[in-house]
Amino acid sequence: MMIREVIVTTLNADGSVHIAPMGIRMTDGQVTISPFRPSTTLDNLQRSRTAVINYTDDVRAFAGCLTGRYEWPTVAAARIKGQRLQVALAHIEVKVERINEDELRPGFICNIVYQETHAPFQGLNRAKAAVLEAAILVSRLHMLPAEKIDAELKYLEIAMEKTAGPEELEAWDWLMEKVRQFRLQEAAGEGMV
Repeated sequence: MMIREVIVTTLNADGSVHIAPMGIRMTDGQVTISPFRPSTTLDNLQRSRTAVINYTDDVRAFAGCLTGRYEWPTVAAARIKGQRLQVALAHIEVKVERINEDELRPGFICNIVYQETHAPFQGLNRAKAAVLEAAILVSRLHMLPAEKIDAELKYLEIAMEKTAGPEELEAWDWLMEKVRQFRLQEAAGEGMV
């Protein structure tokens, strides 16, 4: 089953928008969203039973969410109570039909109630893929060995050097700063033992 990297937007209890990068699965016309426990996305899906799947090629949204930059402009969804990203090339509005319970990652099986395209896809850029892969690595800093992360980032730098534009460079810088901060905190923690 193919995983698609998207931005999922849900509404918090106070009506504010929660934005989270996530891999979703599409099967037989349904969307499966599987957030980790605990997470705000999981809580919001359980409460509201709705979400918006945002397809965007602005990789700053992915990198931003992983580096504490959650303020992305949104606009009202068309058929559900929710918000979509303004930078979305397309979006899908979904309602939860059922939940496959799991201790680590329950699966929210959702029906598509509306979808819309907002802008054309302008083609592939290797730097966008590199930023997305780096964002996934940053989300796993606490789980993967530093040597593996460093080796993969070194390889991804090749695509950045060859094809990155201003947006990709900005997103990459945010992620590299997050890696530096993590390593400093890790070193400080080891020094205190």
